[in-house]
Amino acid sequence: MTAAPQSTGRELTGPPTDGISNIRFSNHSDNLLVSSWDKSVRLYDASANALRGEFMHGGAVLDCCFHDDSSGFTACADHTVRRLVFNYGREDILGRHDAPVRCVEYSYATGQVITGSWDKTLKCWDPRGASGQERSLIGTYTQPERVYSLSLVGNRLVVATAGRHVNVYDLRNMSQPEQRRESSLKYQTRCVRCYPNGTGYALSSVEGRVAMEFFDLSEAGQSKKYAFKCHRKSEAGRDIVYPVNAIAFHPIYGTFATGGCDGYVNVWDGNNKKRLYQYPKYPTSIAALSFSRDGRLLAVASSYTYEEGDKPHEPDAIFVRSVNEVEVKPKPKVLPNPGT
Repeated sequence: MTAAPQSTGRELTGPPTDGISNIRFSNHSDNLLVSSWDKSVRLYDASANALRGEFMHGGAVLDCCFHDDSSGFTACADHTVRRLVFNYGREDILGRHDAPVRCVEYSYATGQVITGSWDKTLKCWDPRGASGQERSLIGTYTQPERVYSLSLVGNRLVVATAGRHVNVYDLRNMSQPEQRRESSLKYQTRCVRCYPNGTGYALSSVEGRVAMEFFDLSEAGQSKKYAFKCHRKSEAGRDIVYPVNAIAFHPIYGTFATGGCDGYVNVWDGNNKKRLYQYPKYPTSIAALSFSRDGRLLAVASSYTYEEGDKPHEPDAIFVRSVNEVEVKPKPKVLPNPGT
């Protein structure tokens, strides 16, 4: 493994002033959308290290996602779902939940915005509905518990809630889940992310583990699933276990990075069940991760997630690192070749 000369990567100037809830690269450029507990959503050009715009909300912003390269949607603790258009400095409220909105996703397949809330519902919105909740709300779908994480791939939506429930939906028929599952991990779910190839999802917990799951319910399909331990260390004979807050898949190779409260980012080859790389330690907990559309950049939110309560901690920061192929490309299995 080669040591990265830039260590943690380049730090973005003008970061949020409180906990970072999510960071997302655009599908079209190196623009990076950042939501924070300081009530702000910021748009950066990550390559130029420049802040392109900022909106303030009425409460902590718990999630954000892009619509196109200069507009996006946000999930806010003040119960609102908002659309932000950075080019024109314009915002409008798409609609509301009955409790803080925890997650927001935009489906390029259906043109819908999907939000998950602590009010135990999922809502789908049509952002083309000019204004007014009546016109933009497509449907409300009751969940077994508070929504903690959402992920989309194609027409599939995976919803992870409190109580270790996982619901899998087909966006074309939201009347009921296609699959109702329980997390195979014993502890609270932190993050769920679908595989880029659409065959399943990775799910992480507060107890230093990641589960690799598959949608195919046949015996052969389910025989592929497994879970592994990560983000933990032994100290004086004791196992110290950290929450795994973030999962991000590499768009080209399908390998994935995990970020934990131990301040480490690890890269894994899920097919070969191997760790490919560990980046140098970041100043504090990894709150969120995102690869750029071409996989050349990895954005890392180093931001204390209060897993040990209120205590002095390193300032919240976003690091953007250049990704080396050696860090993310699966290593070919070496087969004995009698011909050489």
